[in-house]
Parts: sequence; structure tokens; C-alpha cells
Amino acid sequence: MSYALGLLIVRIVVGLLMMAHGSQKLFGWVGGHGFIATQGMLKSKGFRPAWFWALVGGLGEFGGGLLLALGFLSPLGAVAIFASMLMVILKFHFKDGLLAPKGFEYPFVILVLSFLAGLVGPGNYSLDALLGIALPTWIFWVVLVIAIIVDLIGLITSRQHQAAQQATA
Repeated sequence: MSYALGLLIVRIVVGLLMMAHGSQKLFGWVGGHGFIATQGMLKSKGFRPAWFWALVGGLGEFGGGLLLALGFLSPLGAVAIFASMLMVILKFHFKDGLLAPKGFEYPFVILVLSFLAGLVGPGNYSLDALLGIALPTWIFWVVLVIAIIVDLIGLITSRQHQAAQQATA
């Protein structure tokens, strides 16, 4: 019972935090700047089309957080959060180091927790358990690999666009 309760607490805390972050990007809630500003920031970082990457990032955090908190369609929510945090680490915070004032320690902890939640499943206190949903474990690995590939595409293409912008400036 303590394992299931501990997993529930981790899922709810991480899920709600990610929903808050995603709502900042999508809707401008809880001190965020909203979808248009998120697009502008991503465009300045080389992401094309910026609306697509803003939507992917916002939904990865908000939708992934919702699925994780509810323990619904596990491990899809966990992988969405993992992918969002991987992009945040590699594109925005890695250069600042692990513990620098703008380091990547927070997104790294969320990345690890979401990975573990996806790996172990939602536990007994989840919508999946209530509804009898049990996606096979291989789904986690396949979706995780796809998410990493999508992140790599975003990283590579954004760097190409940034390099082209700098060359013309």
C-alpha cells in the first residue's frame, strides 16, 4: 500500500506542476505569457514552425501532466513530460550547467521522475487501475524513442535556423 500511495503522490505533484508550466505556455495562466509569446520565444531560438513547437511543448507539459496526475493512459503522459524536459534541458539550460542559477537540475529531476513513472506504471490509485487499462510495457519504450527522435529533430532544425539567422545578421 505504501508503494501505491507514494507513487500517487509523485504522480500528482509532478503532474500538477507540469500542468501549471504548460498552462503558462498555452493560456498565459499562473504568471505565464501565453501561446503567442511562447511562439515568439521559440521562433527567436530557431524553431520553425514556431506554432507547432509551442503547441508540442505546451501540450507535452499540460496534457502530459494531466495524464500523469490522473494515472490515465500510462505511460503516455510520463513520456510527454520526459520529452518536454529533455528539450528544455538540451536547448535552454544545458549550457548553464547543472547547478548554475539557471541550471538544469529542476527539469532533470522532473525528467527522471517522469521516466520512472512511465517505467513502473501508474499504480493502484489511478484511472488506469479503476478502468482496467494496462498498456503493454513495450508501448512505453516505443513512444519514448519516438519522443526522443522528435526532440532531436527540433534541436537539429532549430540550430540550423539559428545558424542561418546569425549568418545573415
